Amino acid sequence: MLNADVAKRRTDAISRGVGMQTQIYVDRALNSEVWDIEGNRYIDFAAGIAVVNTGHCHPKVMDAVSKQLSKFTHTCHQVLPYEHYIRLAERLNALVPGEGPKKTVFVTTGAEAVENAIKVARIATGRSAIIAFGGAFHGRTFLGMSLTGKVDPYKKGFGAMMPDVWHVPFPQEVHNITTEDAMAGLTKLFKADLDPARVAAIIFEPVQGEGGFYPAPKDLVKAIRKLCDDHGIVMIADEVQTGFARTGTVFCMEQYGVAADITTMAKGLAGGLPLAALTGKASLMDAAHPGGLGGTYGGNPLGIAAANAVLDVIEEEQLCARANELGSRLKQRLEAIRSVTPEIVDIRGPGFMVAVEFANPSNHAPDADFTNRVKNEAQKRGLILLTCGVYGNVVRFLAPITIQDEIFNEAMGILEEAVAAARQG
Repeated sequence: MLNADVAKRRTDAISRGVGMQTQIYVDRALNSEVWDIEGNRYIDFAAGIAVVNTGHCHPKVMDAVSKQLSKFTHTCHQVLPYEHYIRLAERLNALVPGEGPKKTVFVTTGAEAVENAIKVARIATGRSAIIAFGGAFHGRTFLGMSLTGKVDPYKKGFGAMMPDVWHVPFPQEVHNITTEDAMAGLTKLFKADLDPARVAAIIFEPVQGEGGFYPAPKDLVKAIRKLCDDHGIVMIADEVQTGFARTGTVFCMEQYGVAADITTMAKGLAGGLPLAALTGKASLMDAAHPGGLGGTYGGNPLGIAAANAVLDVIEEEQLCARANELGSRLKQRLEAIRSVTPEIVDIRGPGFMVAVEFANPSNHAPDADFTNRVKNEAQKRGLILLTCGVYGNVVRFLAPITIQDEIFNEAMGILEEAVAAARQG
């Protein structure tokens, strides 16, 4: 079987609206490596978009899922509940930053977690307006893409977005957008268009994911916290991509000195199984009436078992410290590449959530073509990379945090070769 043959079948069978970053059809995977159906081996610096932070097929996660699989796969927690669902909620309530009692709801996808966080904020406050940021990504449902601050491909052609969703600029140092600009955008919004007494929530990513891996400055997060406190607004941290050791702490918000009221999570939570959650202040999370939250597959027992194992692995293998170590080594290598690559204009990101941004040296314009050449040259050499950013000019690095040193070093060599090849055109 060849990749090209399967690709033809895919074209005939699958909607073209489902985008593809590669035409590599995976046969098996282990930790940071994948092998396609032709037997080609690749180093995976995508990790399913920050999903398998604990690596492909981590033995502890696989064992937990296997044991649960032999017992039952689904009952719907709202019909026949199970104890390990409650145990995972207790663990997240303890891990998510913030003082006081917290409660959790399990759903299936990151977009669902975001939507339910908005539902909670609205019913708890009796308000409807939501503020998000330019460049944000919060999902592909109608509310998710309404909150998302990027038109192409997420909003393009899909008609009117959901009402009462407002956007303000997000700080991007490399593009000269500051915290002051963001706060000025909020001030202008409140003066010209929106009464803050109508705002239910402000939602943001501690590090923008699809938007370009721009970390939220600490002064911005603290200013949002104060603004929310002053006006009775719910502060929502979308940690779908930043969560579970990726940024060097279990949750990125641990690094800011203030806590959100509600935290959304998915991706790295269950080691590759579909599971998402929102955890927040108990007083908020109890605002909805019974039956107002949940879903048939929310908190599927296989995903719950996997997530409990993931939390064990993060603690036992000290993956937060490992993320900081790997991120430091990656940045050092990127700085060495930068010394001979004028196209590199920025290297950023906490822990092992690192990105490099490219621009044309002659006019400083974002250079998506060069970025794609780097990605393609890396893929030719066996390294899978992802691009992101509103201008498509950022490469994001999302290898499993469990990646072996020798494979990480191999990937760094490939990356250096790929950037050099891209410069040659």
